[in-house]
Amino acid sequence: MLKLTRAPNLLVAQHWLNILQTAGIPCEMHNRYLSGALGEIPAEQCAPELWLVDERDAKIARRLLAAAASGPPAGAPSWRCRQCGETLEAQFTVCWQCGTARDVRDD
Repeated sequence: MLKLTRAPNLLVAQHWLNILQTAGIPCEMHNRYLSGALGEIPAEQCAPELWLVDERDAKIARRLLAAAASGPPAGAPSWRCRQCGETLEAQFTVCWQCGTARDVRDD
């Protein structure tokens, strides 16, 4: 296993975990419940961390997280849901019509 990154909070960590899992990248979140120990344990040791099961996924995982942090570029094209055919704007990662996740490997 390879430690990919430390998240600033649990909400961001879960979002990143969802992005990676949707892309088919096996990973785990560590320190999920340590925020209750803040003060007893140093803050940097309590932050949620994402760990990759296979370190060969590190390059694509970092690319996906960087893309998630910056959002779609201005003027990014819409995408069509592969399940129901609904057209969605670039910033959406899940079809509002049927709930199918966008295939991030096709970006």
